Amino acid sequence: MSGQSMEDNTTRATARLPGLDIEIIHRRSLNDQAEQLTINLQAMPSFEAFGRFLETANPFALWAQAVQMAWLPWLNAARSATLPRSMPSTPPMLSSNGNETASNE
Repeated sequence: MSGQSMEDNTTRATARLPGLDIEIIHRRSLNDQAEQLTINLQAMPSFEAFGRFLETANPFALWAQAVQMAWLPWLNAARSATLPRSMPSTPPMLSSNGNETASNE
């Protein structure tokens, strides 16, 4: 995302995403009595093509995928928090003759 401030009290920010260009323009009047915010979205190939895609898609499958994407990080965190620890908390101690001895915990 890029942004620039101009001398006529206008700030412009632009972003390019795959298939979507976004431009946000913020203008302030010279006497600071009013503000204007303009958001321009340009989809390629078009919003109509995107709408046709949504009409042919299964809405339940799209909803299920969106829910899965939203919850997946939380589910992975919960799963990793409940996994048993695979490494001992203290390394085994070696005696002077090289044999392992039980550590006191």
